[in-house]
Amino acid sequence: MKRSIMLLSGGVDSAVNTALAFEQTELVLLLTFDYGQLSAKKEIEASKRIGGFYDIPSKILEIPWLGEITNTALCNQKRELPTFERKLPDDRKTLSEIARQVWVPNRNGLFINIAACFAENLDAELIITGFNAEEGETFPDNQPLFIALINQSLSQSTLKKCWVHSYTSNLQKKDIVKLGLEKKVPFEFIYSCYAGENKMCGKCESCMRLIRAFKANDCYEMIEGSFKDDNEI
Repeated sequence: MKRSIMLLSGGVDSAVNTALAFEQTELVLLLTFDYGQLSAKKEIEASKRIGGFYDIPSKILEIPWLGEITNTALCNQKRELPTFERKLPDDRKTLSEIARQVWVPNRNGLFINIAACFAENLDAELIITGFNAEEGETFPDNQPLFIALINQSLSQSTLKKCWVHSYTSNLQKKDIVKLGLEKKVPFEFIYSCYAGENKMCGKCESCMRLIRAFKANDCYEMIEGSFKDDNEI
């Protein structure tokens, strides 16, 4: 069985990938990053709960300079997060504009390369990530091509020949939730909101995708109560 480490943000995608990595590999470490994002505290709390559920050692890595060098709405409180009242737009132009507002330069590339340092030291060859096809439409560092290219790089930068894998990179959010239900993922622990408040806002892109996916599986009640204004959702 291959040894692996997991990049765990505490959201639905990484939670489901954690469950699959736990089932199919020897999962030895969970890595969660604090780069100054508004949701850092809540993501760390969620990740710790998920790690405790699977009894896997976890480590929080602080890289504040990443948030400091970018003007992303994910980190800058002076920038307003794009929010929506009832429905996430489905036209590519609008979604691409939203992606630009929350873009963090080379975030996934940086996370993976840092993870590779840990993987080599822990004799782990797999770095598991929570990518998905839905966000891959507007975030190129969620796409299979990105995985293929960074794996090519890692084949030269690690003696262990570490490589990245995401069990969900070709799946839509609703299919990821369905898979998580089958694997009995503790969805009550997840946090998938850009705002970082005590309860998820229910109006940012991340929340909208989460709500839509759970409703598509007729299981919204599993996360009901996790949002600020559940009566309006």
